Order: sequence, then structure tokens, then C-alpha cells
Amino acid sequence: MRAVIDTNVLVAALRSRRGAANAILRKAARKRFEIALSVPLFCEYLDVLVRPGMVPLSPAEVEEFCLSLAGIAHLQDIYFLWRPLLPDPKDDMVLELAVASEARYLVTFNAGDFRPAAAFQLRVVTPAQFLSLL
Repeated sequence: MRAVIDTNVLVAALRSRRGAANAILRKAARKRFEIALSVPLFCEYLDVLVRPGMVPLSPAEVEEFCLSLAGIAHLQDIYFLWRPLLPDPKDDMVLELAVASEARYLVTFNAGDFRPAAAFQLRVVTPAQFLSLL
């Protein structure tokens, strides 16, 4: 099973060890499912996570975390862009990764922002919903 993890899920996972978002990362590390990752999404992860006060990690720790995540992820090139399709241009690259990688799930706290994803046979779920599927 392959899934794309939206940046807001990583933020939640790194802020709290108790929530579904953190549990999802632990399951990914144990190969319970495969995370799809592209260069643009990797760069967004880094950009957001190093912002002051965003997560309780130093910039070096954020970089180490992201590189570790990339080490277990399915790395996907994207050759076709579907833009503009979503209200937020940064969400378009998340959807494009999901389509290109043939992911079954897109995990986010902002499911409403991804309504057009249904046209791609992609299930948009919250971390708690995804955790229950695992």
C-alpha cells in the first residue's frame, strides 16, 4: 500500500508522539506501508519544518529526519503536471505525486482542499482514518 503524506501530517507527528500522525510515521518505519516522495515535496517538508517554532527540532535534526524519511520512501519523478487543479498551488504538487506514484491514499488534515482528487481514484483520508486502514 502506498500513500502520500501531506506536510501538515509531518508537523503534527513531530509535535506530539501521541497522535495518529506520529503512529503513521512509526508504521512507515516498520514498512507497514510505503510513503511516496518527490523532490518538490521533500523540499517543502524541509522548508516548513525548519521554520522557527514549527516543530521541536533543530534545523540539523529536521534535515536528518527528512533524509531518513527519504531513505524509506518510494522516490517518484513527476513528468505530468495537473495544475492548476486545487485552490492552493502547493497542494497541486501533493496531488501530482499521488497520481504519478499510483498511491491509493493521500493523508492530510485538510481533506476538503483535495476534493478534486476523487477524479483520480485517490482516497483522501485523515491520519486517524489511515491508521485504522493499516
